[in-house]
Amino acid sequence: MKIGIASDHAGFELKEYLKGLLEKEGYEVIDYGPEIKKVVDYPDYAEKVARGIQEKEIKFGILICGTGIGMSIIANKFKGIRAARCCCTYDAFLARQHNDANVLTLGGRLVGKELALEISKVFLSTSFSKGRHLRRVNKIKRIENEK
Repeated sequence: MKIGIASDHAGFELKEYLKGLLEKEGYEVIDYGPEIKKVVDYPDYAEKVARGIQEKEIKFGILICGTGIGMSIIANKFKGIRAARCCCTYDAFLARQHNDANVLTLGGRLVGKELALEISKVFLSTSFSKGRHLRRVNKIKRIENEK
């Protein structure tokens, strides 16, 4: 499975950590940047990952900033993106199972490396359950298309 990952400066170290371990898990990881730890603006990197999903370059995205909130806000501005900020594995499980989220956002200053890896693995391995949740996701899509 092809996934995209990006961060700002506050999430850079966690991005690098996750990228290497997810590749070892068998994921094809596209790093949308930044390439080095430097002060950058998170909207620029959230946009790259969101566009990657829209253009079907990747199936899922992982975005990391200081809290995960900023990345979530900007990613959710893009049509077809359902970004979820997750702080535990249960958040990640429900974001995928109930909301068909396609972008995981993490707080590099809030979530430890090992927990971030577990959250990412749960997010990437959980399927959307459809059922009653499909009706709700379809409503999200309808509202998105009316804008």
